[in-house]
Amino acid sequence: MEETFDIGGERTVNRLGFGAMRLCGEDIIGAPDDEENARQVVRRALELGVDFIDTADSYGPGTSERLLREAGAPEEAFVATKAGLLREAGGDWLPHGDPDYIRNQVLVSRDRLGVESIDLYQLHTPDPDTPFEESVTAFAELKDEGFVDHVGLSNVSVDQLETARDIVDIATVQNHYNVRTRDTDRVDGDGRRVLDACEEYGIGFIPYFPLAAGDLSAVEGIDDIAAAHDATVHQVALAWLLHRADVMLPIPGTSSVEHLEANVAAADIDLSDDELATLNANTR
Repeated sequence: MEETFDIGGERTVNRLGFGAMRLCGEDIIGAPDDEENARQVVRRALELGVDFIDTADSYGPGTSERLLREAGAPEEAFVATKAGLLREAGGDWLPHGDPDYIRNQVLVSRDRLGVESIDLYQLHTPDPDTPFEESVTAFAELKDEGFVDHVGLSNVSVDQLETARDIVDIATVQNHYNVRTRDTDRVDGDGRRVLDACEEYGIGFIPYFPLAAGDLSAVEGIDDIAAAHDATVHQVALAWLLHRADVMLPIPGTSSVEHLEANVAAADIDLSDDELATLNANTR
Protein backbone atom coordinates (compact mmCIF):
# COMPACT_ATOMS: atom_id res chain seq x y z
CA MET A 1 0.00 0.00 0.00
CA GLU A 2 1.42 3.36 -1.04
CA GLU A 3 1.59 5.90 1.79
CA THR A 4 1.77 8.95 -0.47
CA PHE A 5 0.21 10.23 -3.68
CA ASP A 6 1.40 12.73 -6.28
CA ILE A 7 -1.47 15.14 -6.92
CA GLY A 8 -1.46 16.15 -10.55
CA GLY A 9 1.74 14.10 -10.87
CA GLU A 10 3.58 16.93 -9.14
CA ARG A 11 2.84 17.48 -5.44
CA THR A 12 3.45 14.54 -3.10
CA VAL A 13 1.13 14.34 -0.08
CA ASN A 14 0.42 11.78 2.60
CA ARG A 15 -2.70 9.93 1.52
CA LEU A 16 -4.63 10.41 4.77
CA GLY A 17 -5.70 14.04 4.79
CA PHE A 18 -8.01 16.28 6.81
CA GLY A 19 -11.42 17.67 5.90
CA ALA A 20 -11.93 21.14 7.34
CA MET A 21 -15.73 21.39 7.07
CA ARG A 22 -16.31 20.63 10.76
CA LEU A 23 -14.23 23.60 11.88
CA CYS A 24 -17.34 25.75 11.38
CA GLY A 25 -20.39 26.29 13.54
CA GLU A 26 -23.59 24.28 13.68
CA ASP A 27 -24.92 23.23 10.27
CA ILE A 28 -21.61 24.45 8.80
CA ILE A 29 -22.80 28.04 9.21
CA GLY A 30 -20.72 30.72 10.89
CA ALA A 31 -17.85 30.37 13.34
CA PRO A 32 -17.51 27.62 15.95
CA ASP A 33 -18.05 28.46 19.60
CA ASP A 34 -14.31 28.07 20.24
CA GLU A 35 -12.25 29.35 17.33
CA GLU A 36 -8.95 28.73 19.09
CA ASN A 37 -9.86 25.05 19.49
CA ALA A 38 -10.54 24.88 15.74
CA ARG A 39 -7.13 26.40 14.99
CA GLN A 40 -5.51 23.96 17.43
CA VAL A 41 -7.07 21.01 15.61
CA VAL A 42 -5.47 22.24 12.39
CA ARG A 43 -2.09 22.80 14.06
CA ARG A 44 -2.19 19.32 15.59
CA ALA A 45 -2.98 17.81 12.18
CA LEU A 46 0.09 19.50 10.76
CA GLU A 47 2.20 18.25 13.68
CA LEU A 48 1.02 14.69 12.94
CA GLY A 49 2.21 14.93 9.35
CA VAL A 50 -1.12 15.66 7.67
CA ASP A 51 -0.19 17.71 4.63
CA PHE A 52 -3.36 17.53 2.51
CA ILE A 53 -6.31 19.61 3.73
CA ASP A 54 -9.66 20.01 1.98
CA THR A 55 -12.07 22.91 2.46
CA ALA A 56 -14.57 25.01 0.45
CA ASP A 57 -15.69 28.60 0.18
CA SER A 58 -19.19 27.49 1.24
CA TYR A 59 -18.03 26.14 4.61
CA GLY A 60 -19.17 28.92 6.88
CA PRO A 61 -19.30 30.35 4.25
CA GLY A 62 -15.71 31.51 4.36
CA THR A 63 -15.09 30.49 7.98
CA SER A 64 -13.13 27.32 7.27
CA GLU A 65 -10.77 28.99 4.80
CA ARG A 66 -10.09 31.84 7.24
CA LEU A 67 -9.38 29.51 10.16
CA LEU A 68 -6.98 27.47 8.02
CA ARG A 69 -5.03 30.63 7.19
CA GLU A 70 -4.94 31.69 10.84
CA ALA A 71 -3.63 28.25 11.83
CA GLY A 72 -0.86 28.43 9.23
CA ALA A 73 -2.11 25.56 7.07
CA PRO A 74 -1.44 27.13 3.63
CA GLU A 75 2.22 27.61 4.60
CA GLU A 76 2.77 23.97 5.58
CA ALA A 77 0.25 21.87 3.66
CA PHE A 78 -1.36 21.38 0.26
CA VAL A 79 -4.74 23.09 0.65
CA ALA A 80 -7.63 22.26 -1.66
CA THR A 81 -10.74 24.42 -1.75
CA LYS A 82 -13.93 24.42 -3.79
CA ALA A 83 -16.42 26.78 -5.44
CA GLY A 84 -19.82 26.14 -6.97
CA LEU A 85 -22.24 26.07 -4.03
CA LEU A 86 -24.06 29.00 -2.45
CA ARG A 87 -25.28 28.96 1.15
CA GLU A 88 -28.41 30.32 2.77
CA ALA A 89 -28.74 31.25 6.43
CA GLY A 90 -31.07 28.28 6.86
CA GLY A 91 -28.29 25.93 5.79
CA ASP A 92 -29.35 25.11 2.22
CA TRP A 93 -26.66 24.26 -0.35
CA LEU A 94 -27.47 25.75 -3.76
CA PRO A 95 -25.51 24.82 -6.90
CA HIS A 96 -24.08 27.85 -8.67
CA GLY A 97 -21.52 27.15 -11.37
CA ASP A 98 -21.77 30.37 -13.34
CA PRO A 99 -18.29 31.21 -14.74
CA ASP A 100 -18.44 34.84 -13.54
CA TYR A 101 -19.25 33.63 -10.04
CA ILE A 102 -16.37 31.14 -10.12
CA ARG A 103 -14.01 33.92 -11.23
CA ASN A 104 -15.15 36.07 -8.32
CA GLN A 105 -14.87 33.29 -5.78
CA VAL A 106 -11.29 32.37 -6.65
CA LEU A 107 -10.26 35.89 -5.64
CA VAL A 108 -12.17 35.62 -2.38
CA SER A 109 -10.66 32.23 -1.54
CA ARG A 110 -7.14 33.40 -2.35
CA ASP A 111 -7.61 36.30 0.05
CA ARG A 112 -9.06 34.17 2.86
CA LEU A 113 -6.30 31.56 2.52
CA GLY A 114 -3.61 34.21 2.13
CA VAL A 115 -2.09 32.67 -1.02
CA GLU A 116 -1.20 33.91 -4.48
CA SER A 117 -2.23 30.63 -6.13
CA ILE A 118 -4.63 27.98 -4.80
CA ASP A 119 -3.05 24.51 -4.70
CA LEU A 120 -6.19 22.68 -5.85
CA TYR A 121 -9.42 24.37 -6.92
CA GLN A 122 -12.46 22.10 -7.30
CA LEU A 123 -15.89 22.52 -8.87
CA HIS A 124 -18.06 21.67 -5.86
CA THR A 125 -20.92 20.24 -7.91
CA PRO A 126 -22.33 20.50 -11.44
CA ASP A 127 -24.98 23.22 -11.72
CA PRO A 128 -28.12 22.14 -13.64
CA ASP A 129 -28.64 25.76 -14.71
CA THR A 130 -25.13 26.20 -16.15
CA PRO A 131 -23.64 24.04 -18.92
CA PHE A 132 -21.03 21.79 -17.30
CA GLU A 133 -18.46 22.63 -19.98
CA GLU A 134 -18.76 26.34 -19.21
CA SER A 135 -18.10 25.81 -15.51
CA VAL A 136 -15.08 23.61 -16.19
CA THR A 137 -13.72 26.05 -18.78
CA ALA A 138 -13.74 28.78 -16.13
CA PHE A 139 -11.56 26.59 -13.92
CA ALA A 140 -9.26 25.86 -16.86
CA GLU A 141 -8.84 29.56 -17.55
CA LEU A 142 -8.05 30.26 -13.90
CA LYS A 143 -5.31 27.66 -14.09
CA ASP A 144 -3.92 29.18 -17.30
CA GLU A 145 -3.91 32.60 -15.65
CA GLY A 146 -2.01 31.36 -12.59
CA PHE A 147 -4.77 31.72 -10.01
CA VAL A 148 -4.80 27.95 -9.31
CA ASP A 149 -2.21 25.19 -9.68
CA HIS A 150 -4.51 22.19 -10.17
CA VAL A 151 -8.17 21.63 -11.03
CA GLY A 152 -10.51 19.10 -9.43
CA LEU A 153 -14.14 18.02 -9.65
CA SER A 154 -16.74 16.86 -7.16
CA ASN A 155 -20.03 14.98 -7.43
CA VAL A 156 -19.45 13.93 -11.03
CA SER A 157 -20.10 10.89 -13.21
CA VAL A 158 -17.55 9.16 -15.42
CA ASP A 159 -19.04 10.88 -18.46
CA GLN A 160 -18.62 14.28 -16.82
CA LEU A 161 -15.06 13.41 -15.87
CA GLU A 162 -14.30 12.51 -19.47
CA THR A 163 -15.87 15.76 -20.68
CA ALA A 164 -13.80 17.78 -18.23
CA ARG A 165 -10.58 15.99 -19.20
CA ASP A 166 -11.06 17.23 -22.75
CA ILE A 167 -10.94 20.79 -21.39
CA VAL A 168 -8.28 20.72 -18.65
CA ASP A 169 -6.08 18.27 -16.74
CA ILE A 170 -8.08 16.94 -13.80
CA ALA A 171 -6.02 16.24 -10.68
CA THR A 172 -8.73 14.93 -8.33
CA VAL A 173 -12.35 13.84 -8.10
CA GLN A 174 -14.30 14.11 -4.85
CA ASN A 175 -17.38 11.89 -4.59
CA HIS A 176 -19.43 10.31 -1.78
CA TYR A 177 -17.78 6.98 -0.96
CA ASN A 178 -17.10 4.84 2.12
CA VAL A 179 -17.08 1.25 3.30
CA ARG A 180 -20.85 1.39 3.88
CA THR A 181 -22.00 3.28 0.79
CA ARG A 182 -20.42 2.81 -2.63
CA ASP A 183 -23.42 3.07 -4.95
CA THR A 184 -22.80 6.82 -5.19
CA ASP A 185 -19.55 6.09 -7.05
CA ARG A 186 -21.36 7.08 -10.22
CA VAL A 187 -21.37 4.71 -13.17
CA ASP A 188 -21.30 5.60 -16.88
CA GLY A 189 -23.21 3.88 -19.66
CA ASP A 190 -20.55 1.20 -20.00
CA GLY A 191 -20.70 0.31 -16.31
CA ARG A 192 -17.37 1.90 -15.45
CA ARG A 193 -17.17 3.55 -12.05
CA VAL A 194 -15.56 6.89 -11.24
CA LEU A 195 -12.99 5.25 -8.97
CA ASP A 196 -12.01 2.85 -11.77
CA ALA A 197 -11.52 5.79 -14.13
CA CYS A 198 -9.44 7.66 -11.56
CA GLU A 199 -7.20 4.62 -11.10
CA GLU A 200 -6.79 4.33 -14.87
CA TYR A 201 -5.80 7.97 -15.27
CA GLY A 202 -3.82 8.43 -12.04
CA ILE A 203 -6.36 10.93 -10.71
CA GLY A 204 -6.71 11.31 -6.95
CA PHE A 205 -10.06 10.10 -5.60
CA ILE A 206 -11.22 12.00 -2.50
CA PRO A 207 -14.05 10.15 -0.74
CA TYR A 208 -16.26 12.52 1.21
CA PHE A 209 -18.19 11.20 4.18
CA PRO A 210 -15.34 8.64 4.54
CA LEU A 211 -16.76 7.53 7.90
CA ALA A 212 -20.38 7.36 6.69
CA ALA A 213 -21.20 10.16 9.15
CA GLY A 214 -20.35 7.68 11.91
CA ASP A 215 -23.01 5.12 10.93
CA LEU A 216 -21.13 1.89 10.26
CA SER A 217 -23.52 -0.50 11.98
CA ALA A 218 -24.60 -2.06 8.67
CA VAL A 219 -21.05 -3.07 7.69
CA GLU A 220 -20.84 -6.80 8.27
CA GLY A 221 -17.74 -8.00 10.10
CA ILE A 222 -16.31 -4.59 10.90
CA ASP A 223 -16.78 -4.96 14.67
CA ASP A 224 -14.76 -8.19 14.77
CA ILE A 225 -12.03 -6.71 12.58
CA ALA A 226 -11.80 -3.65 14.82
CA ALA A 227 -11.51 -5.85 17.90
CA ALA A 228 -8.73 -7.89 16.29
CA HIS A 229 -6.69 -4.72 15.74
CA ASP A 230 -7.60 -3.11 19.08
CA ALA A 231 -9.06 -0.30 17.00
CA THR A 232 -12.38 1.44 16.50
CA VAL A 233 -14.72 0.70 13.60
CA HIS A 234 -14.04 4.20 12.33
CA GLN A 235 -10.31 3.52 12.19
CA VAL A 236 -10.97 0.30 10.28
CA ALA A 237 -13.20 2.17 7.83
CA LEU A 238 -10.37 4.60 7.11
CA ALA A 239 -7.83 1.79 6.83
CA TRP A 240 -10.10 0.04 4.31
CA LEU A 241 -10.22 3.16 2.16
CA LEU A 242 -6.43 3.42 2.16
CA HIS A 243 -6.17 -0.26 1.13
CA ARG A 244 -8.95 0.06 -1.47
CA ALA A 245 -6.91 2.01 -4.05
CA ASP A 246 -3.57 3.80 -4.19
CA VAL A 247 -5.32 6.89 -5.63
CA MET A 248 -7.64 7.11 -2.59
CA LEU A 249 -7.21 10.27 -0.49
CA PRO A 250 -9.52 10.07 2.57
CA ILE A 251 -10.19 13.37 4.34
CA PRO A 252 -11.89 12.59 7.67
CA GLY A 253 -13.01 15.76 9.40
CA THR A 254 -13.43 16.59 13.06
CA SER A 255 -13.46 19.48 15.49
CA SER A 256 -11.74 17.39 18.19
CA VAL A 257 -7.99 16.88 18.66
CA GLU A 258 -8.69 13.48 20.24
CA HIS A 259 -10.71 12.30 17.24
CA LEU A 260 -8.11 13.73 14.88
CA GLU A 261 -5.36 11.71 16.53
CA ALA A 262 -7.47 8.55 16.32
CA ASN A 263 -8.17 9.15 12.64
CA VAL A 264 -4.49 9.66 11.81
CA ALA A 265 -3.59 6.45 13.66
CA ALA A 266 -5.77 4.51 11.20
CA ALA A 267 -3.00 4.81 8.62
CA ASP A 268 -0.97 2.31 10.67
CA ILE A 269 -3.59 -0.45 10.52
CA ASP A 270 -2.58 -3.25 8.15
CA LEU A 271 -5.65 -5.21 7.12
CA SER A 272 -5.22 -8.83 6.04
CA ASP A 273 -6.45 -10.19 2.73
CA ASP A 274 -9.28 -12.01 4.54
CA GLU A 275 -10.32 -8.85 6.37
CA LEU A 276 -10.31 -6.88 3.14
CA ALA A 277 -12.41 -9.57 1.48
CA THR A 278 -14.94 -9.35 4.29
CA LEU A 279 -15.23 -5.59 4.00
CA ASN A 280 -15.25 -5.66 0.21
CA ALA A 281 -18.23 -8.03 0.31
CA ASN A 282 -20.32 -5.22 1.82
CA THR A 283 -20.54 -3.48 -1.58
CA ARG A 284 -23.98 -1.90 -2.10
